Amino acid sequence: MDDMEAEDADDAESLFVRPYTITQGRTAPARDDLTLITIVTTVEPAPGRAGTRGLQPEHRSILQQCLRPAAVAEVAAELNLPVAVTKILIDDLVGLGRVTTRPPIAMAVGSESNMTLLRAVRDGLRRI
Repeated sequence: MDDMEAEDADDAESLFVRPYTITQGRTAPARDDLTLITIVTTVEPAPGRAGTRGLQPEHRSILQQCLRPAAVAEVAAELNLPVAVTKILIDDLVGLGRVTTRPPIAMAVGSESNMTLLRAVRDGLRRI
Protein backbone atom coordinates (compact mmCIF):
# COMPACT_ATOMS: atom_id res chain seq x y z
CA MET A 1 0.00 0.00 0.00
CA ASP A 2 1.49 3.34 -1.02
CA ASP A 3 1.31 6.54 1.02
CA MET A 4 -1.77 7.82 -0.84
CA GLU A 5 -3.74 4.60 -0.20
CA ALA A 6 -2.74 4.64 3.47
CA GLU A 7 -3.89 8.25 3.79
CA ASP A 8 -7.24 7.45 2.11
CA ALA A 9 -7.73 4.48 4.47
CA ASP A 10 -7.01 6.69 7.50
CA ASP A 11 -9.49 9.32 6.25
CA ALA A 12 -12.19 6.68 5.72
CA GLU A 13 -11.61 5.23 9.18
CA SER A 14 -11.81 8.66 10.83
CA LEU A 15 -15.20 9.23 9.16
CA PHE A 16 -16.57 6.24 11.07
CA VAL A 17 -14.80 6.89 14.38
CA ARG A 18 -15.74 10.56 14.68
CA PRO A 19 -19.55 10.10 14.87
CA TYR A 20 -19.07 7.23 17.32
CA THR A 21 -16.93 9.49 19.49
CA ILE A 22 -19.30 12.46 19.23
CA THR A 23 -22.24 10.35 20.41
CA GLN A 24 -20.20 8.55 23.07
CA GLY A 25 -21.00 5.24 21.42
CA ARG A 26 -24.76 5.73 21.26
CA THR A 27 -26.44 4.67 18.03
CA ALA A 28 -29.93 6.09 18.57
CA PRO A 29 -31.50 8.96 20.50
CA ALA A 30 -33.50 8.21 23.63
CA ARG A 31 -36.58 9.83 22.09
CA ASP A 32 -38.30 8.48 19.02
CA ASP A 33 -40.17 11.61 17.94
CA LEU A 34 -37.29 13.29 16.10
CA THR A 35 -37.83 13.15 12.34
CA LEU A 36 -36.16 14.86 9.40
CA ILE A 37 -38.73 17.64 9.53
CA THR A 38 -38.89 18.15 13.31
CA ILE A 39 -38.24 21.83 14.06
CA VAL A 40 -35.48 22.59 16.58
CA THR A 41 -35.17 25.94 18.38
CA THR A 42 -32.52 27.11 20.84
CA VAL A 43 -33.63 28.06 24.34
CA GLU A 44 -31.67 30.61 26.35
CA PRO A 45 -30.15 29.02 29.46
CA ALA A 46 -31.77 29.75 32.79
CA PRO A 47 -30.00 32.38 34.90
CA GLY A 48 -27.12 30.83 36.80
CA ARG A 49 -26.75 27.88 34.41
CA ALA A 50 -23.60 27.44 32.37
CA GLY A 51 -23.84 28.66 28.79
CA THR A 52 -22.03 26.28 26.48
CA ARG A 53 -19.42 25.12 28.94
CA GLY A 54 -18.91 21.36 28.79
CA LEU A 55 -20.66 21.03 25.43
CA GLN A 56 -19.01 19.52 22.39
CA PRO A 57 -18.35 21.79 19.39
CA GLU A 58 -21.20 20.09 17.50
CA HIS A 59 -23.63 20.89 20.33
CA ARG A 60 -22.50 24.53 20.19
CA SER A 61 -23.01 24.58 16.42
CA ILE A 62 -26.55 23.28 16.84
CA LEU A 63 -27.33 25.96 19.43
CA GLN A 64 -26.00 28.65 17.11
CA GLN A 65 -27.80 27.33 14.05
CA CYS A 66 -31.12 26.90 15.87
CA LEU A 67 -31.31 30.48 17.13
CA ARG A 68 -33.72 30.55 14.20
CA PRO A 69 -35.92 27.44 14.00
CA ALA A 70 -34.41 24.76 11.76
CA ALA A 71 -35.42 21.26 10.70
CA VAL A 72 -33.35 18.28 11.84
CA ALA A 73 -32.37 17.62 8.20
CA GLU A 74 -31.06 21.19 7.87
CA VAL A 75 -29.06 20.88 11.07
CA ALA A 76 -27.52 17.59 9.91
CA ALA A 77 -26.60 19.09 6.54
CA GLU A 78 -24.98 22.11 8.17
CA LEU A 79 -22.99 19.89 10.56
CA ASN A 80 -22.08 17.53 7.72
CA LEU A 81 -23.01 14.62 9.98
CA PRO A 82 -25.40 11.69 9.50
CA VAL A 83 -28.98 12.42 10.55
CA ALA A 84 -28.83 9.65 13.18
CA VAL A 85 -25.85 11.32 14.86
CA THR A 86 -27.52 14.73 14.66
CA LYS A 87 -30.66 13.35 16.32
CA ILE A 88 -28.58 12.05 19.23
CA LEU A 89 -26.91 15.45 19.67
CA ILE A 90 -30.27 17.24 19.53
CA ASP A 91 -31.66 14.76 22.06
CA ASP A 92 -28.74 15.65 24.37
CA LEU A 93 -29.62 19.32 24.11
CA VAL A 94 -33.32 18.64 24.73
CA GLY A 95 -32.33 16.77 27.89
CA LEU A 96 -30.26 19.76 29.00
CA GLY A 97 -33.18 22.10 28.32
CA ARG A 98 -31.14 23.98 25.69
CA VAL A 99 -33.43 23.33 22.70
CA THR A 100 -37.07 22.63 22.10
CA THR A 101 -38.50 20.49 19.33
CA ARG A 102 -41.86 20.49 17.64
CA PRO A 103 -43.46 19.11 14.50
CA PRO A 104 -43.79 21.56 11.59
CA ILE A 105 -46.85 23.81 11.76
CA ALA A 106 -48.75 21.87 9.06
CA MET A 107 -48.13 18.65 10.98
CA ALA A 108 -49.25 20.21 14.24
CA VAL A 109 -52.56 21.17 12.64
CA GLY A 110 -52.96 17.56 11.51
CA SER A 111 -53.83 18.15 7.88
CA GLU A 112 -54.23 14.74 6.22
CA SER A 113 -53.22 16.03 2.76
CA ASN A 114 -49.96 17.34 4.23
CA MET A 115 -49.33 13.97 5.86
CA THR A 116 -49.82 12.25 2.50
CA LEU A 117 -47.34 14.60 0.86
CA LEU A 118 -44.81 14.15 3.66
CA ARG A 119 -45.08 10.37 3.45
CA ALA A 120 -44.49 10.54 -0.31
CA VAL A 121 -41.39 12.69 0.23
CA ARG A 122 -40.14 10.32 2.93
CA ASP A 123 -40.65 7.30 0.70
CA GLY A 124 -38.85 9.05 -2.15
CA LEU A 125 -35.89 9.87 0.07
CA ARG A 126 -35.67 6.27 1.22
CA ARG A 127 -35.47 5.10 -2.41
CA ILE A 128 -32.47 7.33 -3.10
